[in-house]
Amino acid sequence: MSPAKVSRLLNTMTTSSILNKSQAEYLYQLDKCRLIIKDRNYAAPIGLTAKRDVKNAAKGIDEWVQLDNGNAFILTNYKWINFDGLSTQLQLQFDTLICDEDILQSS
Repeated sequence: MSPAKVSRLLNTMTTSSILNKSQAEYLYQLDKCRLIIKDRNYAAPIGLTAKRDVKNAAKGIDEWVQLDNGNAFILTNYKWINFDGLSTQLQLQFDTLICDEDILQSS
């Protein structure tokens, strides 16, 4: 699955806002976002399809963002790892952010 498709799916499947790196850096400069946790690693529960893997990842990202008291994230890396010779597991790396709500609603 392409990075653009993963990003689009996460955008529709998460309640947290997904930002790209350039958006986040711009919002940092405006003092509208703050980094909370950098380089969080998460292994999503295995789904039967790639789309289900992303759905499971979205749920986990939302849980971590909420636990971190954030409301947004930057997906910095992802990969599917061969799990048992038959299945693959989606592993993600992301940063958790807290941003002004009015900024997130307008982007």
